[in-house]
Amino acid sequence: MTGQKDTRGRVLVIGAGPAGLATSHELARNGVPHLVVERGRHVGQTWADLYDSLVLHTARGLSTLPGLAFPRETPIFPSRREFWQYLSRYAETFKLPVQTGTDIVALRRDNDGWLARTASGETLSARAVVVATGIVANPFVPEIPHQDRFGGRVFHSVHYHRPDDLAGRRVLVVGAGNSAGEIAVELARERSKVALAVRTGGAVLPRDIAGIPMHYLAVGLSFLPKASQRAAMALANRIQMVARGPGVLPPPAPTRCLKIPLIGFHLVDAVREGTIQIRGRLKEFTPDGVRFGDDASEPFDAVILATGYRAAVGMLHGSIRLDDCGFGLRRDRVVSVDQPDLYFVGHNYDIRGGLFNIGRDAKRAVQRIIATTRDTSRTATEISRPASER
Repeated sequence: MTGQKDTRGRVLVIGAGPAGLATSHELARNGVPHLVVERGRHVGQTWADLYDSLVLHTARGLSTLPGLAFPRETPIFPSRREFWQYLSRYAETFKLPVQTGTDIVALRRDNDGWLARTASGETLSARAVVVATGIVANPFVPEIPHQDRFGGRVFHSVHYHRPDDLAGRRVLVVGAGNSAGEIAVELARERSKVALAVRTGGAVLPRDIAGIPMHYLAVGLSFLPKASQRAAMALANRIQMVARGPGVLPPPAPTRCLKIPLIGFHLVDAVREGTIQIRGRLKEFTPDGVRFGDDASEPFDAVILATGYRAAVGMLHGSIRLDDCGFGLRRDRVVSVDQPDLYFVGHNYDIRGGLFNIGRDAKRAVQRIIATTRDTSRTATEISRPASER
């Protein structure tokens, strides 16, 4: 379908994952006309496609969206499927205006509004835009020399679903984040010969202590200065090293961007049991495997790049500046510093977890949209009055 759909009076929300749905709920609750567009076939398509065994690291009670709790029977750490079902129920419960199968490939200013072009050639107009695309829609694939020589499979972890076709094979998982650790452990349980290539290391923290989620502690720490947060997390990491022995991963390199610790001891235990081997930096591919930073070579049948994600803001094509971590520069957490009537929800990641922040940022963005509309209307009324009445 091509052509232009006139939605100038509406707010356009891009993405129907948790950030987009929470924003839609707040817009609807405040009577703001809007449309949510989702590139996938379903609400929460990203969560529908992630690996089957994924379980949230954040506690159920702190991972809900505004206005709807999880069913009482949901475990304290919901599974991927349970969270996806929750998103579907959320959209249905509040009758949110979601249009699926609509991939926004370009977003540009149009006088006092916005024009969004879809992959099918349709153009949507809007008075304001909320980018709620998160990060998982934009997996980061590093350039590794000589990949074309390799005779095996190479794919990003976003395309991993289950271990079936890799059972018993030689697999290298690249990365030291939660996806890398969980996928590596799952493959090892299926008797794959697994190695983990670690470039910068990482911290390891328990998912819970005596049944109490670490997430609760993280939310409490979030009110402290950043330096104090880092010190507390480092102390927790040292305590678990004393309790469980030396770490199996190199210490994380200093960075200005948040690096989520590895949650749980599944990877640590597998390394100590010898079912997963730790390797250094992946230097290059060879015809039958890879060569590491120490020039040692090893054969593999498949390489899974659990190399993380970047903010999905490509549709803006350079019309905004990015911060050091690849997110659009913002003020007040959600407002673009470069473009009027442009907002971001689902782009704040800290120790409280992305889901915890989404509900609060959705409310903040909608409050700013309403305030901007009120100010614009007041200005327009003022201009329209005769000069003698001003």
